[in-house]
Amino acid sequence: MLNSVNLIGRLGADPEIRYTPSGAAVANFRIAVNEFWTDQGGEKQERTHWFPCVAWKHLAEIVDQYLSKGSQVGISGSLRQRTWQTDSGENRSIVEVLVRDLTMLDGKRRSDAPAPDDGDIPF
Repeated sequence: MLNSVNLIGRLGADPEIRYTPSGAAVANFRIAVNEFWTDQGGEKQERTHWFPCVAWKHLAEIVDQYLSKGSQVGISGSLRQRTWQTDSGENRSIVEVLVRDLTMLDGKRRSDAPAPDDGDIPF
């Protein structure tokens, strides 16, 4: 079986970070991936697909420190489906990308992030 996804896109909002009771960092963010094509009438078309992403532990801390809305990233990971029940008893489900590798593609940093020293660059 193969469960692998590779995407290049831009963050739609600043990432949200939280910590599990055991102290593990979890970052949630969404990326927009644009698709372009020419229709049968010769008109150029564009569609944006949104992918919810989850990064864990050290990678989550890197996401929180260096990425912000509009940052361009390349991600590799796997698809995961989560299901849960709301307080009102409704069943909900989401398919998200569990991020394994992340590449920052535009060189942007969050404006409030400290400038890295040469030895502190996390990649």
